[in-house]
Amino acid sequence: MSHSYLHIHTEVIEACKRGERRAQFQLYQLYSRAMFNICTRMLGDHAAAEDALQEAFINAFNKLHTFEGKASFGAWLKRIVINKCLSKLNKRQLFTTEIEEIEHQLPEEQTEKPPVLSPHLVHRAIKTLPQGCRMVFTLYQLEGYDHQEISEILNISVSTSKSQYHRAKKLIKQKLTVGETIG
Repeated sequence: MSHSYLHIHTEVIEACKRGERRAQFQLYQLYSRAMFNICTRMLGDHAAAEDALQEAFINAFNKLHTFEGKASFGAWLKRIVINKCLSKLNKRQLFTTEIEEIEHQLPEEQTEKPPVLSPHLVHRAIKTLPQGCRMVFTLYQLEGYDHQEISEILNISVSTSKSQYHRAKKLIKQKLTVGETIG
């Protein structure tokens, strides 16, 4: 029996809609690791990420009746997770929806081959970014959203999204090339 990507796990989702706990646990097992990674990247804190993940799954199970299958379940759940993370950031007042535009244009990227860096160092550099830059960088580079989508998710302008992304890249590059102690 062949299932399209959009309808993967349909049986489990339908069982969850009927309130079957075993199916809810199975759905959690299928998606929790990927969603936890999103929470960790967005919030930068393990404990806050765990809280956001649990709350996002509770929201998802409560709203499961609204899932229509127009997108994959993973995409639908990812949006709930991102919204929960944004809500947590807003409550902590660490996230501001707008920053001043960068006054000067960033220089064009050089075409030199970058040195090989460990993923651990890059991850630590990302965690040190200012909140707005980290959010945009994470959504663009790690989650695959474009600047238009990011502007809608974060309620910022497209140009602010682009500016924050370029600023994030510049800051990460500085931290990694200067050999600055990170974290």
